[in-house]
Amino acid sequence: MKLDRCHAALGFAAMLFVGLQFAPARAENASAWSQDSKSAVRLIGGTNKSGAPLRAGIEIKLQPGWHTYWRYPGDSGVPPRFDFSGSDNVKSATVSFPAPHLFTDETGSSIGYKDGVIFPVIIVPKDPAKPVNARLKIDYAVCEKMCVPAEGKAELPLGTGPSTADAALTEAEARVPKKTTAAEIGLTARRVNDAAKPMVAVDLTARDNGPVQIFVEGPTPEWALPVPKPAPGAPAGHRHFSFDFDGLPPGASPTGSYDLTFTIVEGGRAMEVTTHLD
Repeated sequence: MKLDRCHAALGFAAMLFVGLQFAPARAENASAWSQDSKSAVRLIGGTNKSGAPLRAGIEIKLQPGWHTYWRYPGDSGVPPRFDFSGSDNVKSATVSFPAPHLFTDETGSSIGYKDGVIFPVIIVPKDPAKPVNARLKIDYAVCEKMCVPAEGKAELPLGTGPSTADAALTEAEARVPKKTTAAEIGLTARRVNDAAKPMVAVDLTARDNGPVQIFVEGPTPEWALPVPKPAPGAPAGHRHFSFDFDGLPPGASPTGSYDLTFTIVEGGRAMEVTTHLD
């Protein structure tokens, strides 16, 4: 009887050992912080399911009074550059940008984030059956009154299972502007031909009387368009903005036709729309 119990216990232990060996890997919560003089960066892992792309995030924390930059920094600054090429079993890593803020001082306007930011990342493994080890190299800049270059490195194994960092990552994912169409949000952009210099006027249907911020980008990263400013004359339920059509790269004519991408931040929602300027 005792021998049967012993065999049963050994059998249960063997099954438990096999189960642990072949159980799906749990996602790590976060890498160590990579410290810089005014900031720090790390990788965080989200809650992930087997067979799906892996959710992760690049988290930057900043000292009080400092900010870092969006993909288009505005009048000054440097956009972050992300490199996952040193990773193991990573086919692609797609980084998203949460809705940014506008910062204005005596040097002009810049676009980015204060206090801290999490950039959501979707990672597709080369082989879903093998472990993924994400290795990040990031070059970015932080600014108070002067801009300071920064860099960081982080490494994090990613897998399936729960993560205590998931709530923060989910919140950052919710702040990424939702792609939509100009018709759906009631946005039109047109040239102002009778202005003293080339100008674009924007009409936007607004939900309420709360603050609305618009950012505009050209067809390629070489464009440096000004931040649209509120303009008078909008009827009820609409907002008007305008910006000088300058900051074009060499060879681009102010009278040409181009696709412009607008990011609209209105209250708790953010949208992204690309429309054609004839």
